[in-house]
Amino acid sequence: MSLSADRRAALVEAIVFDVDGVLTRGDIIYASEGEWKTFNVQDGLGFDVARQVGLKLAMFSGRASTAVRRRARELHVNALAEGVKDKGAAIGELLEKLGVKAEQVCYVGDDLIDLPAMAVVGFPVAVANAVEEVREAAAWVTKKRGGEGAAREVIEFVLKAKGLWPKVIQRYSRKSDE
Repeated sequence: MSLSADRRAALVEAIVFDVDGVLTRGDIIYASEGEWKTFNVQDGLGFDVARQVGLKLAMFSGRASTAVRRRARELHVNALAEGVKDKGAAIGELLEKLGVKAEQVCYVGDDLIDLPAMAVVGFPVAVANAVEEVREAAAWVTKKRGGEGAAREVIEFVLKAKGLWPKVIQRYSRKSDE
C-alpha cells in the first residue's frame, strides 16, 4: 500500500529543488555579463520559513550560473549542486551530506532530467507545468507553475502535513509591541 501525499510530506526533513523550471519559469536570458534569471520572492520567504522550523534545503541544477549561486547564498541553502547530469546519483551524495534517509526527502522537478531523483526520494513532486512523464512520476503536483510560487506551495504543503504551519502563522502574527 502506498502512502498518501500528506503522509509522505509528513516524513520530509529535506526538500531539494530543481532550479530551471521550478525555482524559475525556465527562461534563460543571455547577457554580456552572464545569464539572467528571475526568482519568486514568495518562494524566498518560504525557504526562510522552512529553515526556521528545521527543514534542510538544497538546490540542484543541470547548469552552472552566477545567478543561481547568488540565489543559493541569499536563501542560505544547505547544499547547492550545479552542472548535475545524474540527479539520482546526486541525491545519493546529498543524503549523506544532510544526514537524512531517502524517504525523508522531497524532490521537486519539472523535466525528464529530474526523473532519476524523483525515483529515489520518498516524496517526489512535480510543478504544474512539468512535462507529462514527471507529473506521472510525482506523488503530488503543485497548482502553481515553476517560478510562480510553486516552491512556496511545496514548502507550505510539507509544513501543514507536519503540523508546523500554525507555529509559522503564530510567529508572523505576533504584534510588534510584544
